[in-house]
Amino acid sequence: MNQTSPEYAKMSHATAISLGLMHGRMYRGAVNRCVNLLVHYPEGCSANCAYCGLAKKRPGTYREKSFIHVDWPLYSMAEIVAAINRAPAYVKRTCISMITNGKCRQDTLEMTRRLRSGTTIPISLLISPTILSDPDLHAMKEAGADKIGVAVDLATPELFEKFRGSGVSGPHHWDKYWEIITSGVQIFGAGNVGAHLMVGMGETEQQMVSMMERLRRMGVVNHLFSFFAEKGSRLADRPQPPWSSYLRIQLARYLMEEGICVSEKMEFDSSGRIASFGVERERLDQVVSAGIPFMTTGCLGSDCQVACNRPFGNCLPDERQWNYPYPPNTEELALIRENLFKID
Repeated sequence: MNQTSPEYAKMSHATAISLGLMHGRMYRGAVNRCVNLLVHYPEGCSANCAYCGLAKKRPGTYREKSFIHVDWPLYSMAEIVAAINRAPAYVKRTCISMITNGKCRQDTLEMTRRLRSGTTIPISLLISPTILSDPDLHAMKEAGADKIGVAVDLATPELFEKFRGSGVSGPHHWDKYWEIITSGVQIFGAGNVGAHLMVGMGETEQQMVSMMERLRRMGVVNHLFSFFAEKGSRLADRPQPPWSSYLRIQLARYLMEEGICVSEKMEFDSSGRIASFGVERERLDQVVSAGIPFMTTGCLGSDCQVACNRPFGNCLPDERQWNYPYPPNTEELALIRENLFKID
């Protein structure tokens, strides 16, 4: 049987648990608020990103490959629609992730239409700019998507080329990604386009802050990830970035997006690390104590809370999280304060 998109889609393990399609529970009662779907074809993705579990040259068939460290079981769209309609109240959004495959354009539109006509929660698309043009973005909005995301991932054009472009014989181009992001803001509106950024690929904290500021000024929301090596990928042996560095970048993102500080007032040391956020200590303590800057960032649900919270998507459950899928408790906040300005 030909179980491919648009009739079928892969679903994240956490989503399958949240929708009752698989048994399991998550650390500290974390829940997945977004139905994360992935288009599926036997030939897989034509890109070869060095860190991605779906990379063309990673061993295994596309159906066998893990993505973000977990299996993605395959379900029919009919099963998915039915499961969304009986989902717990905390499930607030659906997101379809494209891959770099020419079939994706029309199939993603068809899947979006089915979700829009068959369910009531909003729909995001994590798009593949390499295979898209402006008319495709218009069609996505018309089909029913209200937000799009672009996985830029890398903070500089040099790192992008090294890990996603010619450095790995990949098809992606930095300029193309920015063209689609710019068009996306024009078509979907400010605040309805998100950019995935991945910390720990060789950039400095100053370079990542500069990237986040550039996106913010365009009206693009920053969704932060930490590098977390995928088994079998080219970068399988690469360590995660220092936790303290990731905490500082998370805090910088929140302060800038909330209008509490601007990058021009921040100070950096000779290695490009954040030395000062340019915010009064009392105000900074209030922000840190709230814990919100260290939680997962992603598309919002209809309740204006983060829906795409990806529980443990870039770390294993532990006493410290790279993206907290729940508000950090007292002990976790104490650990954050202790590590925030550490130099690893």
